[in-house]
Amino acid sequence: MANILSTGTSALIAFQRALTTVSHNVANINTPGYSRQRVEFEARSPQYAGVGYIGRGSQISDIRRVADELANARLIDSGGELARLQQLSSMANRVDALMSDKATGIAGLWSGFFGSVSALSSNASAPAERQNMLGQANALTTRFGQLQGQFDMLGREVNGGLVAGADEVNRLASEIARMNAQIGSATSAAPDLLDRREQLVSQLVTYTGGTAVPQDGGALNVFTAGGQALVVGTQPSQLTTVADPYRPERLQLALQSQGQTIRIDERAMGGRIGGLLEFRNQVLDPAQAELGRIALGLATSFNAGHAAGMDQQGAMGGDFFNVPAPAVNAHAGNSGDARLAATVADLGAVDGRNLVLKWTDGAWSATDATSGAAVAMTGSGSEADPLQVAGLSLVMTGAPQADDRFLLQPTAQVAGGIGVAVTDPARIAAASPVRVEAALDNLGSGKPTALRVVDARNAALAANVQISFLDGDQYEIDGDGPYPYTPGSAISANGWSFVLDGVPAAGDTFNVRRNGAGSSDNGNAALLAGFDDRRSLDDGSLSLNGAISGLTTAVGSAARQAEYAAEAQGVLHEQAQATREGISGVNLDEEAANMLRLQQAYQAAAQIISTADSMFQTLLGAVRR
Repeated sequence: MANILSTGTSALIAFQRALTTVSHNVANINTPGYSRQRVEFEARSPQYAGVGYIGRGSQISDIRRVADELANARLIDSGGELARLQQLSSMANRVDALMSDKATGIAGLWSGFFGSVSALSSNASAPAERQNMLGQANALTTRFGQLQGQFDMLGREVNGGLVAGADEVNRLASEIARMNAQIGSATSAAPDLLDRREQLVSQLVTYTGGTAVPQDGGALNVFTAGGQALVVGTQPSQLTTVADPYRPERLQLALQSQGQTIRIDERAMGGRIGGLLEFRNQVLDPAQAELGRIALGLATSFNAGHAAGMDQQGAMGGDFFNVPAPAVNAHAGNSGDARLAATVADLGAVDGRNLVLKWTDGAWSATDATSGAAVAMTGSGSEADPLQVAGLSLVMTGAPQADDRFLLQPTAQVAGGIGVAVTDPARIAAASPVRVEAALDNLGSGKPTALRVVDARNAALAANVQISFLDGDQYEIDGDGPYPYTPGSAISANGWSFVLDGVPAAGDTFNVRRNGAGSSDNGNAALLAGFDDRRSLDDGSLSLNGAISGLTTAVGSAARQAEYAAEAQGVLHEQAQATREGISGVNLDEEAANMLRLQQAYQAAAQIISTADSMFQTLLGAVRR
């Protein structure tokens, strides 16, 4: 009877604990990262009864979580990649919205400005048209500044995201290290503790990307996507932010471990932090640099064209736009007192790339700041022999020391500094400084067209000049010559040129004279109105209009690619989640069946105990007689 009672009791306790486990599974059906638990039964050691061994019931040998480490690792990895792409897509879409929306983009005001220049060319002496052109120019430069401000704000958001992400990474890493200590010291780790640690690892990887590698003793080591250790056993590393050595307002990541601070390669991070860094490096910085290049192209080329004209006061035009010089930032670790000042030498060669200039072995070298590729550079840096690199000219003051470095940003800050230099509408140089007239008694059909100033600094630009044709094939300039002439070729002298439409005859003369104050001539305004289509960028292969379209398209393409990649990764992540849930997730139908089976077994075990009690009572009754 004692054996029957003991057997029934062991079964009752085992089934009760199994029912508790089933209840625990059902209770955690919606708990993120929970792995269903399974009870392992085994027979208790039998007892020898002289004629053989008699069983003594059952007991629970283990309560295990149902998990597949490969499926879990795949889910963690896909979660980190999804977080990276979603972060990148979200930020890139904001830049796309800025550039493509009519209310915030530059295309509308750009068209408005050049439309006002075209209107001025139709009525060069009208005060209203001149004032409208200044208003449109101010609106355009203001929009450039607003876009630069929005880009700067996005840069500050990236900084804030890095600080917040580093704090969260440190919290999670510390918690994982603490749980490694608990799990490593336990004889048999609780399934719920393993689930909790795995969930923390998954959360950590969504910030940094990377992998979790088990080590002897049950601990998990966690590494970033670039292989930097975040958790090793019970020791967490500390992720922190440090100032960029060239631009203190820009934060970078560093890892503090064993008393050392090691800067992390931004390309080695995944997860949300990696998405922020990728957005800054591959979307924000290029968009900012290209916007600045467009602003630089507009200001530089328009200033050159405006300087070749004459205003209503009879003076040559000066700069129409104020444009800041390219930025040159010294490295925080420089030991010399050298400074570099940059100016634009060749607009067509300026591509907007950031360059690192380094002083080594008594000479300067240049490399691409992103790829590290060498960039051709000439000159010594003196005023007589400036450094020439990527369309820029640089003059050095002071003395550099070995390994001193500078970051050259040709266009990154230009959009925020561009402004309108002209405040008086009368100072707009709409007129050409000279005009060309055909003599009334000319016999040929030649008519002067396409008059333009090619060198506004020529001292004899405004001097009166007479062109006399000896015949249809040659001419003289103020008696000098003769010079050969072919129909359609330009006639030039003293910094100006024009073309004849038609055929001149022998004895025909054309007079070039200076325009005076108050002239209603629109020659220069007509030229300025077409500057947006002039191919002044990429060595004369790209117009300003083409650059604006290219920038909008490039930003939109980057945003779409990130969005499509995030959508694709979302599908892969769902598949990984489904695989993990298919193995480790709680199935209510299965748990209900287990509960019913265990309930029946529990009732049967209780009946065994009841039977043993009846037998015992019968025995007691027999003894009492």
